[in-house]
Amino acid sequence: MNLTKIGFFGIIALLIVVVMMNINNVPKLDEEVKGAWSQVDNQYKRRFDLIPNLVNTVKGYAAHEKETLQAVVDARAKVGQINLNAENLSNAQMVKAFNQAQSELSSTLSKLLLVVERYPDLKANQNFLALQSQLEGTENRIAVARRDYIEAVKKYNIELRTFPGKIIASIFYPDATVKETFATTSQEQEVPKVKF
Repeated sequence: MNLTKIGFFGIIALLIVVVMMNINNVPKLDEEVKGAWSQVDNQYKRRFDLIPNLVNTVKGYAAHEKETLQAVVDARAKVGQINLNAENLSNAQMVKAFNQAQSELSSTLSKLLLVVERYPDLKANQNFLALQSQLEGTENRIAVARRDYIEAVKKYNIELRTFPGKIIASIFYPDATVKETFATTSQEQEVPKVKF
């Protein structure tokens, strides 16, 4: 009888240790997701702020490329209308709309940069070169921030879906839900069409 009690209390003690070691994982990982999302949002904001300067620089050289310039302005406006923040990352529809708007903006920026190839004077303009360099750097930062966000979401979602995290979350953090991540759109998977 004594061995049974010792075994029972040993199992209880082990369970308590496991819970105590993992009890803070869900909020810690949730904060990492929010922090990673803030970096993604920060880089998208940087790109959003660079676009008007880029468009205005190109306008001076390529006045007849109004359609392309307007597409960039419209795509930027659409991105500005979607307010995806760390609190609604579990909303699949909002994440999808945000991804779609960002994809459209990336696509129109690519077209704008193709238009630039037709204007040698513009390609040599110091303002344009500086803006283009900043935009390229921002696109790289966006890719890194998105990668980091995807990794943070992966860790968080794994914690919510595996033992002991699943049990701990259901008891101590019942409002914790799986977060959405980025998915490439069909536009992003298309090979860009270059016309000369």
